[in-house]
Amino acid sequence: MNINGHHHISMITKDAKRNNAFYTNVLGLRRVNMTVNQDSPNMYHLFFGDRTGSPGTELTFFEIPNAGQTHKGTNSISRIGLFVPTVESLDYWKERFTQFGVAFETEVTDYANKAALHFRDHEMLEMVLLVVPENTILPAQWEAWEKSEVPNEHRILGMASVELKVRNPKATAEVLHELFGYEVVEQKGIQTIMQTEAGGVFSELVLIEEDGPAEKPGRGSVHHVAIRVENVEQLKRFDELLKARGVTTSNVVDRYYFESVYFRDANNILFELATDEPGFTIAGDIETLGEKLHLPPKFEHRREEIEAMLTPLD
Repeated sequence: MNINGHHHISMITKDAKRNNAFYTNVLGLRRVNMTVNQDSPNMYHLFFGDRTGSPGTELTFFEIPNAGQTHKGTNSISRIGLFVPTVESLDYWKERFTQFGVAFETEVTDYANKAALHFRDHEMLEMVLLVVPENTILPAQWEAWEKSEVPNEHRILGMASVELKVRNPKATAEVLHELFGYEVVEQKGIQTIMQTEAGGVFSELVLIEEDGPAEKPGRGSVHHVAIRVENVEQLKRFDELLKARGVTTSNVVDRYYFESVYFRDANNILFELATDEPGFTIAGDIETLGEKLHLPPKFEHRREEIEAMLTPLD
């Protein structure tokens, strides 16, 4: 059973309208789905990614209007990496961030052995642009969105390294290795870098050992990271393996766009296993993805009620 890489990563935003503007207008991503939090359908759940919202490109946000400030700490998903094509792309993004007033570190540094440009979104979410390693073959499903304002030669390609700050990196590493096949590719001091053989850099997790208080989540914090599972059969098998280790899971949850299993590791990090299929094209024509509120069938009969609770984004 192969883990082929990241599936998506989900964050909390206080203001869906500002969030939508940042990730579409500034980062040049496509809003591939505008739907609702399936556990609280009075709130938006927004998905941004490539042309079709392919697995490995999706940044998703739950709108929680009363979300307070995030108090940074350990036992958290602390940084999101995004791949860009070349070192020249980092110069492009410096100019673009300056144009839009985005907070960024002016010096290109090294992060996880890749040229890196650190920045934050408008809610202080820690992010980093990473140059995709030379001669790396991009996942076949990734497609450029031709209507993006960012030139194709500098566009954000998809998810790169995801950083986890944890008190006990050994505990997280053990479950990642023993159940999902992640291997340590580098260990230096407090930092451990792990990948799967099938996913390579597109599955990379960076574990940072850090003591202290746990993070108190709020706006701009990461809710969970999802990793790719090929199909429902494998999803069910992973669910069985987790339970056999004494890990409490959500059981298989039908999210309509994919099926999922959620669990927390010993450091209280929330992981999701998510299937590639059916994907966001189930919501309609590719050319119009994300333009209108899409509701899974179980909520469609409540459309008028739900729309009345949501503030229009566009």
